[in-house]
Amino acid sequence: MKKVLVIAGPTAAGKSSFAVEMAHLLNGIVISGDSIQVYRGFDIGSGKVTEDEKDGIPHALLDIRTMHEHYSAADFQKEARHVIDTSSYFPIICGGTGLYLKACLYDYRFEEEEMHTDPSLEQMDSDTLYALLEEKDPSQAEKIHPHNRRRIIRALTILENTGMRMSDINALQKHEPVYDVFIAGCTMERDVLYERINARVDGMFKAGLRQEVEKLLEQGCTFDDQPMQGIGYKEWQAYFNKEADEEEVKENIQKNSRHFAKRQYTWLRHQMPVHWFNVLDETQKEKMKKEILEWSTYEQKED
Repeated sequence: MKKVLVIAGPTAAGKSSFAVEMAHLLNGIVISGDSIQVYRGFDIGSGKVTEDEKDGIPHALLDIRTMHEHYSAADFQKEARHVIDTSSYFPIICGGTGLYLKACLYDYRFEEEEMHTDPSLEQMDSDTLYALLEEKDPSQAEKIHPHNRRRIIRALTILENTGMRMSDINALQKHEPVYDVFIAGCTMERDVLYERINARVDGMFKAGLRQEVEKLLEQGCTFDDQPMQGIGYKEWQAYFNKEADEEEVKENIQKNSRHFAKRQYTWLRHQMPVHWFNVLDETQKEKMKKEILEWSTYEQKED
């Protein structure tokens, strides 16, 4: 079973730099698990690693989609696994939304990608859609936000095409890892993390985030396009609608980023076997490096 290192943790926790450090030690390739960094032109707001920050390490799944294209967990599963299975470098996944990580690392199947979606579902408002899901698959409805139209429609589409509820399909899957995975979790004191998040957003504004968004809009991107729905971009809609000033946009990005970090912690602690370490503590950091290196060279015995 091929080994895959995952560098996980909340936003602004130093995942990218640690991934590059480990790539130097392991002769690795860093696979971005970020759902916005796959889009060309979405650089500053997504915190995309720069050429200097890559430090000569090859990176995959950056800048592989245009602004109008759709990108899903099934796409990430296919493309990340291709890199893992074919690259001569040691695979290191950096970051990633929870579903992306599970889709890639576990035996998730996405047959529904080829299913027919009833056009009438697209015509319903979000409240009606959610009520329909609550009626047909209450267990799955509990896992989805009432305004997440894409996931609600997806669950209803699976039910319509297969006759099975998504919750039942998930229960039938074993959710076993398809790789030998080590997940290193970058963490730090919560107040320190929040200070870093606020400072990171300040840096984005100084680096020209508003100008980046203006350029994307001039190129034909809209706030309905998938990448514009990410934190760091969606908050600008109020600004361009003259409903908020730039300082309010910044505060909203900082607030949403802090809330996102909290959700990331919660999800990782409940869903993944993470080896946590304080990335700002050099002793803990060196200990984590040692653990990873020992794991990476350990050869499993043949059954």
